[in-house]
This record gives sequence, C-alpha cells and structure tokens, in this order.
Amino acid sequence: MKYGLVMEGGAMRGMFTAGVMDVMMENGIEFDGAAGVSAGAAFGCNYKSGQIRRVIRYNTRFCRNQRYCSLRSLIRTGNIFEAEFCYHEVPEKLDVFDTERYNNSPMEFWIVCTDVETGKPVYHKSVRMNYNELEWLRASASMPLVSRAVEIDGKKFLDGGISDSIPLRFMEKSGYDRNVVILTQPRNYVKPPSSTARRLKPLFRSYPNLAKAMNNRHKMYNAELEYIRRSEQAGKALVIAPPEKLPIGHIEHNPDVLREVYRIGRNTANKYLDKIKTFISE
Repeated sequence: MKYGLVMEGGAMRGMFTAGVMDVMMENGIEFDGAAGVSAGAAFGCNYKSGQIRRVIRYNTRFCRNQRYCSLRSLIRTGNIFEAEFCYHEVPEKLDVFDTERYNNSPMEFWIVCTDVETGKPVYHKSVRMNYNELEWLRASASMPLVSRAVEIDGKKFLDGGISDSIPLRFMEKSGYDRNVVILTQPRNYVKPPSSTARRLKPLFRSYPNLAKAMNNRHKMYNAELEYIRRSEQAGKALVIAPPEKLPIGHIEHNPDVLREVYRIGRNTANKYLDKIKTFISE
C-alpha cells in the first residue's frame, strides 16, 4: 500500500494548504509521495524538506516587499512574483530551503506544469533540489497573463492548474493506492466558465493548444472534482477542504489575512487528524 498527498493550487489560497501541511508534519504523518500544482508545488515541497511553518514565515515576512509580488515587478520583469527574488534569493539566502533534507528524503515529489505548445500537463519528478528544480517550481506557479512562460530544457511551461488542477488520477495511475487530497475551494465549489479566456484568445495566437486548455479549464476542473468524489466514495481518497470560501484572493499583501487563512487550514487539519491517521494506517 502506497500513500500519496495531492495539493491543489490557487495562489494565496495555498496558505490553507500550508496550515494543513504543518499540522500533519507536526504529528509525524508521512507519505510515500506527493504531487503539487502551482502554489501546491511551491509550498508543498516543504513537506519533503520537513520545514514546518516555513511557508507562513516567509510569506508574512515578504508579502509587502515589491520584489516579492507587485505591479511594479510585473511591469519591470513580466512576472508579478519576481522570479529571481521569490525562487532563488528567498530559498537560497533569506529563508533557506533545506536542500540536504529534501534530497535525502525518500518521499517522491511531483511538480505539475502545463506545456505551452501542447496545452497538456507535464509531471516532473523532482529528486534533488537545485537551480533547475526551483525553475520547475516557478513554472508550475506561473499564472498566465501575469507571468512569462518558463523555459526549461528547450520547452516552455506555465501554471500546472491550466491542464491538471488536482492530479489525483495521476497519483493513482502512478501506484499510490490511497491519497489525501487538499483542496483550496469548499467541497461544494463548482468552477464557472472563464469570462476572460475567450476574449484573451488573441493573446495566445501562437499557442492555440494553450488557449484551448484555458478556455476549457472549468470543464477539466469540474470533471476532476467528480473523479475525486468517486475515489472518496470508494475509500481511496480522503479530502480536506476549507469549510467555506477562503477570505483571500490570488494576491495578498496583508500578513494578517495570510495568517487567518493559514489558521483556517490548521483548524481544519486538526478536525481531520484522527481520520488522516486512520486512513494512512489501514
């Protein structure tokens, strides 16, 4: 029996995921592997490195820093989250990522990105953290329109949530029999069609498959929610979701709001703690 962890994205809604993660790590809950999408990857990698509270710490510390996230950064660099600062200066110097522990951990970690040319998901197995792996994390969390595509090994990638927002099916196909799934929307959420994807299609004229994936994202997302429900009913998945819509947007500069969403994640995880322990021990 192999146990997996699946982490949805959602930009700063990922602070909910951070709260859930920290409670599980504090209670010694281990997984054989994990898959993260967007913020679920950028924050979720700290599970493999075992760094409790690192996500809430550096986000509250830097959320008002214009190099971390700002319109100024978007204008100057093409990325609302400045690439060099967020994905290299912070983890390498300012709030150091535990590379050694990450590399020595037996836990498999998958980073989900979207191939700009094909519009299809790419599942990158991250084994040893280094500059290139940090670029994979950046690619997974590079939201369209406010981020440049990230080029890795001659291919361009964007946000994994465009093509596979909640990769439970991938984890099951990869041999993970039981999976804890952390969502960042309430359980009754239904994703509506994008009001902007079709109008923005001309901007992606060079990448028609990406434009198609963006336009159909609500269909993919809602189909994945239905798949998750079936897996949960079959006893193969345990879903942890916010009790109601989280009081946060994609971008947040108020550290108190970040702490509140993190607290909601912790409280939700504590309510599920006994279920989680039972689920991964049967």
